[in-house]
Amino acid sequence: MYVRLTYLKFLPGKIDQAKKLYTEELAPVVRQQKGNIDCRMLEPVDANDEYISMTLWDNQQDADLYHSSGVYKQLVDRVRDALAGPPVLKVYSSQGVLEHA
Repeated sequence: MYVRLTYLKFLPGKIDQAKKLYTEELAPVVRQQKGNIDCRMLEPVDANDEYISMTLWDNQQDADLYHSSGVYKQLVDRVRDALAGPPVLKVYSSQGVLEHA
């Protein structure tokens, strides 16, 4: 599984607008992409920290296709006017290591 984390710092007066846009417009588009398992916004407990858009993918190929297709850029562009700085994307691989006790 692949995890894509986009770190976002929103302008103080634009947070509610950005969260609404993410929930109503952006997340549904991501969830329709081939190989997407989940898409959610992580809201910081500390207001000084960034929000994190987390997407989970079946495999690296699907995650890479999502990025290279231009859909990721289009979605980031939709919230760009609410951003206090450029978003930072980090990608991780994950192995299923959890076992039931």
